[in-house]
Amino acid sequence: MIERASAGRFVSWRDRLDEMDSEHRYMLEGGSLSQMFLRYPLTVSHPVFVGGFYGLLIGLTLLLPYVYIGNSDGQALEDTMRDWGFQALILITLTAFLGGFSSILASVARRPPIRLENRRRYLFPFPFVGLAVLSLSMMNEIPELAIWAGWFCFVFPGPLYIHLSYAPRWRILDRLDCGLDPFEGMSRTIDESPTDEVADAEDDELEEVVEASS
Repeated sequence: MIERASAGRFVSWRDRLDEMDSEHRYMLEGGSLSQMFLRYPLTVSHPVFVGGFYGLLIGLTLLLPYVYIGNSDGQALEDTMRDWGFQALILITLTAFLGGFSSILASVARRPPIRLENRRRYLFPFPFVGLAVLSLSMMNEIPELAIWAGWFCFVFPGPLYIHLSYAPRWRILDRLDCGLDPFEGMSRTIDESPTDEVADAEDDELEEVVEASS
């Protein structure tokens, strides 16, 4: 149990994090992306705002395709910007809502955050594939199913990161910041990393070899 701050002294979640063991500290510090958001106050770095920020970023990547297609069709720049702004607003609203929903689920499930460093190579191509499909759909007729698949690939990596990693981490850090027990009601307080799972599997195989040879 983490002790409360002495009277008259404000202790932030960063101070309490330093009191933890290295494994929990590593889990809650997060990777470079989480650390970038957590440089700001927890109110500002709430999963709702992080989700909305991701929606803004992917909306900005659509600006060039919208301008190119609008110019090719002879559309006025004001109309193109209006169409793009409406699409960007939908994306921001959607990703902010998903961030809030993940925050609620994290409070209910009370599970530890999952660090995604070793899984980034699987998620990295998805937004680019989605952007390529959506850009193609603006220039040519493609099946509607392919368009929906493109939107899914384009949008889902950010909400997935927030749901699996950021929202559970933010919930624990928020409890730390409030002076509460961060792990209250949790059946396990730390997620087992893939490297640990591989190491355990290798140890088991080594033990089996030793037992068989003895």
